This record gives sequence, structure tokens and C-alpha cells, in this order.
Amino acid sequence: MRPTSRYPHYALAVLVLVYVFNFIDRQILSILAEDIKADLGLSDASLGFLFGTAFAVFYAIFGIPLGRLADIWSRKKVIALGLFAWSAMTALSGTARGFGALAAYRIGVGIGESSASPAAFSMLGDYFPPRRRATAVAIYSSGVFLGSGIGMFLGGWIVDTWNQAYPAGGPFGLVGWQAAFFGVGLPGIAMALWVATLREPIRGASEGLATPADHPHPFRELARELASIVPPFTVLSIARSALGLGGVLRNLAIAAGCGLGAWGLVALTGDTTQWVALAIGLYAFFSWLQGLAHRDPPAFALIYKSKTMIFGMIGFGFMSFVGYGIGFWFAPYFIRTFGTSVSQVGLVLGLITAVAGWLSVTVGGVFSDWLKERNPKARLLVGMGTAAVASVAALFFLNARELRTAYVLVFLFQLATPFWIGSAIALANEIVLPRMRGTASAFYLLSMTFVGLALGPYTIGKLSDHFAEGGLSAADGLQRALLFAMLAYGAAFVCFWISGRYVAKEEGSRIARARDAGERLEAS
Repeated sequence: MRPTSRYPHYALAVLVLVYVFNFIDRQILSILAEDIKADLGLSDASLGFLFGTAFAVFYAIFGIPLGRLADIWSRKKVIALGLFAWSAMTALSGTARGFGALAAYRIGVGIGESSASPAAFSMLGDYFPPRRRATAVAIYSSGVFLGSGIGMFLGGWIVDTWNQAYPAGGPFGLVGWQAAFFGVGLPGIAMALWVATLREPIRGASEGLATPADHPHPFRELARELASIVPPFTVLSIARSALGLGGVLRNLAIAAGCGLGAWGLVALTGDTTQWVALAIGLYAFFSWLQGLAHRDPPAFALIYKSKTMIFGMIGFGFMSFVGYGIGFWFAPYFIRTFGTSVSQVGLVLGLITAVAGWLSVTVGGVFSDWLKERNPKARLLVGMGTAAVASVAALFFLNARELRTAYVLVFLFQLATPFWIGSAIALANEIVLPRMRGTASAFYLLSMTFVGLALGPYTIGKLSDHFAEGGLSAADGLQRALLFAMLAYGAAFVCFWISGRYVAKEEGSRIARARDAGERLEAS
């Protein structure tokens, strides 16, 4: 159906709430990290793995087939089912008694949460015309900071309140951090019912490129997509396709390359779970990419043969390396450096994250749309500017030695660092056709998760452990690790500069390039 003029804003508000729940459940681990570390005897690298890699690899793997499902089935149903699943897994995290169980539940949260954003980005691309798209997706993305802030506040408050009431453990032996998982997970199950009532917009209508109705067999297609990305079904999927023996041999070569890389990194760092998990994720992605090139040549051409898309998304991945990395280690850094309580850190940093992050990502989207009307490189220029300003802000706050000053500087840092988010999502939408937005959004999320989430928190944690083993205090070791993470902003800047050289040409030629790759288009 074609939504009324007010309905898109209502739908946007509901989707923002979904994203709030998404990041409450994802980010709460940050404020609980010190308690979990003490109870389960974990290292900083293990905490980074739980927050980042365990979540990110499966978020990325399943985001691709679920992004495809969002392109061929009811997007509101995809979101509602995913919200139910990840909320249940968050609540079950409260039953964990060891590293393995908590890692398994974090994997479940990652799979569930991978359903939301590709479908939401696709819906927003149809609810709002191109001239308002970055603003809409930026408002949606503000849920990152609202959710992160609420998660930190609620997590800190629940932990301190529970531990004060039950210093020896509460009902069923639960301690504060376990109760916090239940407290934030269960409400999302009810929210899933509300999401199921949303109306589906017409795909492509906002651009005069309306596409046919939903696929007649969406779950059969989903099964094919899953088989093309989930090991070991990937090999069978390729063997049964027209790629034949040659495709199987190339796939086995990909597996060998990923395995060899993981072996080398395990030997270097000693962290088997981190690199085996990441190798599995990369192998799954390249296997799916191999199949996509055969199944959907136009989508493959517009996404993976686009220098704008490749360098742009990798650049935004480096931006998220810093964002996710510092975002997770914010609370432990303040607790270790200034000796503040969990509830105080949760309240102050939660409020800072919610207000400054929401303001930054919203204004960033509006500014990006304004600049886009004047410069075809706008999305990438916003990324470059953000990298420069956020680098300076981070250096100031990480060298503050007085608590109030540090809080003020963190607020300024949070005003700077998420300014790019609306631009990244808009760029992914603008380089492809409407029917490909879910798949393109999955690639955006894959870059954010593999480069940012899987590597950022873990790398900072690993460096923190290394510096602490070298004689620094836990606080000073973490501070130095956070300072090293700023180098990722330089890598992002270079990627944006390269991407900007191609963006005008590739955006203007997307329909022609799609037709050259075999797409049949009829304007409506």
C-alpha cells in the first residue's frame, strides 16, 4: 500500500524503538563488563570477544540471507520475528554460569539482531523520497545512541540495586549482572507484537521503480541463501549450482586461505576462539559472494564491482572500529581510571551517549542531505570531516585527569563521532536499485561488524592486556590501547578519499550498469 503523509513518520518512530531495543540488548554488556570479568575470571580480550566477535560474526553471516529475505518477503515480519528472538536470547544470558554459555547466548543475540536493520533500511527507503532519505535513516540510527544510553543506565542501576538488596545473590542465585539481562530482554518480546502491525510500503514507489509483489516462495529462497553462506552447506550449495567442480575448488581454496590466516593469527596472539570465529565468518561471506555473482549478477555488479561502495563501506567500517571499540570500553575506562560506581557511570555515560549521540547522528543526516544537493561527494566528505574532528576530541578526553572534565570531553567526543552514520546508509542505498537495498544494507552492516565490531573491542582489549602485562596498571593499559585505536580514523580518511573519486560517475550510471549486467527495468 502507499502510506499516507503522516504514516511514514509513525512507522519511523516505531522502527526507532526497535533499534533502541536492539542496542539496549547489545550494549548492556559494556556496563556489566567489570562485574562479569570478576565473576567469570575473564581477560579484557575475552570481554572484547564476547561483546564483539561472538556477536558480530553471526550477526554478519545471518544478516546477508536475512537481508535477502527482506528483499523478497514482508519486512515487518522479518523485524518482528528477529526482535522476539534476540530479546529472548538476551534474557537467557542472565542464566549463564560461564564463558561458553554467555558466548552461545551472545551468538543468538547476534543472529536475531541481524534481521532488523536491512529490513528497516529497505522500508525507510520506500517510506521516504531520496531527498529526505539520509535524514530518515539518521533518525532511525539515532536508536543506536538512545539504546546504548538506556542500556548503560538501566544496566548500572539494576546491578547496584540488585547487589545492594541481595549481596549474597538473589532468587535462583542470580547476581546483579544476570538480573540486568532479564530486565532488559523481556520487554522486547512484547515490542515484537507491536512491530507486526506496521504497514508495508510499496517497494521502489518513491523513485518510480515499483517492483513486483513478494517472492512466491520466500523461505525456499531463504534456505538457498542460508545454504550458500552457512558452512559446511556452502560446498554442497556450490556443487549443486552451475558453478560445478570449478566453483567447488575455488570455494575450497577460499576455505584454505581463511584457515591459514586464522592459524597464523592464533600463533601470533594465542586467541583461538577470536580468529577461528572470524575465519568462519569471512569464509561464509566469500562463499555467499561466490554464489551471488552467479544467482544475481546485477546486484553483484552494483555492490561488489563498485569502487564507491567497496572503499566507502570499508572506510565506514574503520569509523565503526573506533565507535564500537571506545563505545564498549567507555564504562570500564571510567570505572578503572576514576574509581566511579557502576550506577554513576551508567547514569552519566548513558545520558551523554543518548543525548549527544542522538543529536549528532540526526544533525549529521540533515547536514548530509543538505550537502548532497550541492556536492555529489557529500556522503564521503561527511565521513572525512567526522574522522578529523573525532580524532582530536578523543585525544583530549583520553588525556583528561579530572572526572568532570572527562565527562565534558566525552560529551564533545560523542557529538563528533557518530555524525557519519546517516551518510553511510544513504550511500549504500544510492549506489544500487531499490530491489537491492536489503542486500546492499547487509553489506554495509557486514563491514561495520567485521571491521568494526569483531575487531574494535577485541583489539583494544588485547592491547590493554598486553600493556598491563608489561607493567602498566589496568587503567593506564586501557587508556593506551584506546589511544592506539585512533589510528583507524586515518585508514578511514584514505578510503573515503578513494571512494569519492568514483561516486558521481557510479551513482549516475547505476541503471545502465544494472542493465549491462542483465537487469530488466520498467519505469512506473
